[in-house]
Amino acid sequence: MVTSVPDKEMEDWLGPALDYVPQWIEYQMRESEQPGCVIAVAHQGAVVFERAFGQANIVTRVALTPRHRFRVASHSKTFSAAGVLKLREEGKLSLDDRVGRYVENLHSAIAEATIAQLLSHSAGILRDGTDSGQWQDTRPFLDDAELRADLAAAPTIEANTRFKYSNHGFGLIGLVIEAITGSPYRDWIKRAIIEPAGLDETEPDMPLAADVPASRGHSSKLPLGRRVVIPGDNPTNALAAATGFVSTARDLARFFAQLDPVAERSVLSTASRREMIRPQWRYPHSDLERYYGLGVASGKTAEWEWFGHNGGFQGFISRTAALPGRGLAASLVTNAVDGPATPWLDGVIHILASFAKHGAPTDKVRDWTGRWWTLWGAADLVPLGDKVFVASPSLPNPFTEASEISVSDQDNGHFTDAAGTARYGEPVRRVRRPDGTVGEIWFGGTRLVPEPEAVAKLKARYGG
Repeated sequence: MVTSVPDKEMEDWLGPALDYVPQWIEYQMRESEQPGCVIAVAHQGAVVFERAFGQANIVTRVALTPRHRFRVASHSKTFSAAGVLKLREEGKLSLDDRVGRYVENLHSAIAEATIAQLLSHSAGILRDGTDSGQWQDTRPFLDDAELRADLAAAPTIEANTRFKYSNHGFGLIGLVIEAITGSPYRDWIKRAIIEPAGLDETEPDMPLAADVPASRGHSSKLPLGRRVVIPGDNPTNALAAATGFVSTARDLARFFAQLDPVAERSVLSTASRREMIRPQWRYPHSDLERYYGLGVASGKTAEWEWFGHNGGFQGFISRTAALPGRGLAASLVTNAVDGPATPWLDGVIHILASFAKHGAPTDKVRDWTGRWWTLWGAADLVPLGDKVFVASPSLPNPFTEASEISVSDQDNGHFTDAAGTARYGEPVRRVRRPDGTVGEIWFGGTRLVPEPEAVAKLKARYGG
């Protein structure tokens, strides 16, 4: 299912970019044999593209749709942080307040931690408790008493010394919100954040209403050699503020778009949004340049700055990124524990950045498209600006070292830029069928054909 909403103010390159995104993801889905994936892209706060791939349940073979709900796990932390910033705007707390002011019977060192330290994962609190079987689906998520018992123990390290991720820390944020508002976390966050943001496909936790479509989660193929279905309908109880949320790619893209400081509509003030996304701690022990603010991660992909969050629940992996200053936000949700939501969303950003850099295709190259095959795999012809790029749909960034073709006439061109091991300077030609359609492409001396012909040749040559 594809939904594409025209926007007269959309950059001219965005439409062609969004045309290529599902072509690339479709290849990635086939190659990785993932159960399902949904992607949504928002521009200026409005969803302009969404598409579902695969199945919601590999046993019942229910086709996945954009309306299926997913466990989006640690995206919950961004919603919870937004709730805290809303309470600060209302004068009900300060980010420098000691958490012991609101929650009793904490270990003395945890009681001294500030709300800002909880939101930035710098309070030193243990990640998941002394028995984290809830993440292995071997026990229920902690109730209020169990969470409080864990928080009566000493923190793992001293506060304010490094970034140390803690689901328990955000469970404590949920207790703070309940203490200040006098309402259950699930009720208040829905009333104060979800509904004002206009999100009608988001709940703070399970269960959902019986008529709401929900995707099932799935295991990886190993160690069984096949995937099994993971229900993913268990409530997260006292840890809802850390990991309970259930949503769609559409709602996530819309919500994170509203956190951009320049967004026209938001549940938070501009000052609060700036405070949330401001980098505070660098991810330690990592080759990636990643930072964390208040319930929000940030970094760069394709030289584009982003902020957002990812989520991992048994059977589900998801990621959302807003691109500040560009008016874009994208969310990608998957329904398997090995779902490549992070590299795939990075790939989407690379695609967007490539189209933004080179522009929409000109009339001269617009029809130089299609996926073409050899024994070595697939190559996508993607027109950008006044050139045609040879993208590799199997790569995490399909435009990595993409050769560039300059077109001289309707069916001829040559490689004017290419890697040293590629075909720089060699001719490119299209060969047409009797009906006038393009039937094959030649890169120098190499013939590329449509997929059905490639399949037939492989079977004829090698059997199977």
